[in-house]
Amino acid sequence: MIYIYYSVISENNHKKLMQEFLLRFPIDFQNRITSYRRWQDAQLSILGRILLYRGTDHFDKKYKEISIKYNKHKKPNFGEEKVYFNISHSGEIVVCAVTNICDIGIDIELQRDIQIEDFQPQMTEGEWMKISTSFNKRDSFYKYWTQKEAVIKGCGKGLSVPLKSFEISQNTAMIDDEKFFLKEIKLDDKYKCYIATNMLVNEACIKISEVVSPDYYPNLI
Repeated sequence: MIYIYYSVISENNHKKLMQEFLLRFPIDFQNRITSYRRWQDAQLSILGRILLYRGTDHFDKKYKEISIKYNKHKKPNFGEEKVYFNISHSGEIVVCAVTNICDIGIDIELQRDIQIEDFQPQMTEGEWMKISTSFNKRDSFYKYWTQKEAVIKGCGKGLSVPLKSFEISQNTAMIDDEKFFLKEIKLDDKYKCYIATNMLVNEACIKISEVVSPDYYPNLI
């Protein structure tokens, strides 16, 4: 199964998150959160971790913050444990995907009004042709952008892989001879969200849940 949890930030919940939840994390994580100037940024980061541990509740072992490692491209993981996860946030939504079946990347983007032409250098000729000739250029752009971000996160190499170096075609992409499959995750009409996995996953294996009021996790350290 692939478990996808998401939350919408709320200023009303912020005091509780900072006073109760944050204290359950290691001190270096606490320091990073308290360094944010905007409450929105702090809450997105806290909620991302809370969603992660909600997802790992589906597996036998209890995962803790101190278990998180980082590869050379700074993608977080649980080391040798075969539980894979990825977190993304944009606007007021944070989303986390957790699974034990394959590598996974997730990306969410709030569809803002932007100068789409500024991003042409990040697209292949084929992708840009489809975007520029689309009836809804903004929607088409965010579809490709979110897919490409999900792929580079799924492969674990992040921005070390130039976005223009691979092409999205029929919801698939190849990076270093590894094939990734893309599926749209529909959360909110104002956002685009996609997951990328290195194996074909049936939609019946994807479970999407909103966390409205975060649960209490006593053993995060």
